[in-house]
Amino acid sequence: MSDWLPPEIAPLGAFLTSMGLGLLIGLERERSPAARAGLRTFTLVALAGTLGAMIGQETGAPWVLGAGLIILGGMMVTTYLKQPQEADPGTTTVAAIVVCYGLGAIVWYGHTQLAVALAVTTAVLLYFKAELRGVTQHLTRQDLVSILQFAVLSLVILPVLPNRGYGPYAALNPHQIWWMVVLVSGLSLAGYAALRLAGERHGALLTGLFGGVASSTATTLTYARHGRQQPQLASVAALVILTANWVVLVRLSLLVAVLAPTLLPQALEVLGLAALAGTPLLYLRWRRLDSREIPTLTLGNPTEIRAALGFGALYAFVLFAAAWLSDWIGSQGVYGVALVSGLTDVDAITLSSLRLFGLGTLTGDQALTAILLALLANIAFKSGLTLVIGGGRLALRTLPGFAAVALGALAGWWL
Repeated sequence: MSDWLPPEIAPLGAFLTSMGLGLLIGLERERSPAARAGLRTFTLVALAGTLGAMIGQETGAPWVLGAGLIILGGMMVTTYLKQPQEADPGTTTVAAIVVCYGLGAIVWYGHTQLAVALAVTTAVLLYFKAELRGVTQHLTRQDLVSILQFAVLSLVILPVLPNRGYGPYAALNPHQIWWMVVLVSGLSLAGYAALRLAGERHGALLTGLFGGVASSTATTLTYARHGRQQPQLASVAALVILTANWVVLVRLSLLVAVLAPTLLPQALEVLGLAALAGTPLLYLRWRRLDSREIPTLTLGNPTEIRAALGFGALYAFVLFAAAWLSDWIGSQGVYGVALVSGLTDVDAITLSSLRLFGLGTLTGDQALTAILLALLANIAFKSGLTLVIGGGRLALRTLPGFAAVALGALAGWWL
């Protein structure tokens, strides 16, 4: 079972690995006074799992492994029933015993890396009991709904969708379209969770970062309204808006890195220079910011089913329209779609362009040009929102930052 040992003692490697995994989990349980199992017990349980798997394989009787699990589980349950303790009912330790036995078994079957990863994960879950309980106690109903909806999107719907192209040009792949929905929803959920955990009072810069990951459009609209309603907060609103829209550049870079890594160096020339051009004004806004209370940023559930379906429909439409227009009038068709769709959402055309690049429909330069046009349209749209909703005072603080990002992107594309 181990390449580094002589054949006659090769099985020893599996038992040594199991012993290490049992010691790792048992070390964590040893620190709990109420736990009935510690270093020795968990080490023996892991060895028992490996031994049971070995005996079952050598004798052709796989039931031996299951019988060993039943015996160990029964022994632990009996121990807790005979000497119950209200502070520790023992369910966690019993579950850990079962996991440890299973880890010992899969080590024998050659899944050593998986066993190590699961053992570390188990130890972490056991150790951070108080922190995990604190997080769950602060979850609201909306938080739980958001998590469950994301689980439905990623674990229920995605696996059953066919992974093949449909329709004209075979442009509509249900699995790929929904995977993009899951990707964007996951990014939004991560930003929403960070915002819920950190709160808005840690500073305008932090709020802008989290708001930009969750929804840069929602952040721009919300703080533009705050800037008009409370003129004394114009500087705060400007910093939050500029930061949130700067984060868009980072988010687009991550999408390129995940979906089209070969295109990343060229994309960084455009997106990286745009981010670099916007950084000095961000820094100046932050330096000039007075210490004052930040208004609450209110965001809806980022994984709401209606919003997810809306994005999926938009992405599918952009993907189909880009393929159709590319076939009809060439790459200029994709550019037209980029300008129109980028007014409201830059992610959809970015994902669509990267998808077409992966299929060979678009070249790298064409895909980057489409992303650039969508980004410029998005900047123009949000600049207009800031001016119309936030007023002239806020516009004077944000438009130079928007312009710097746009010029930086153009310069990177030209270079």
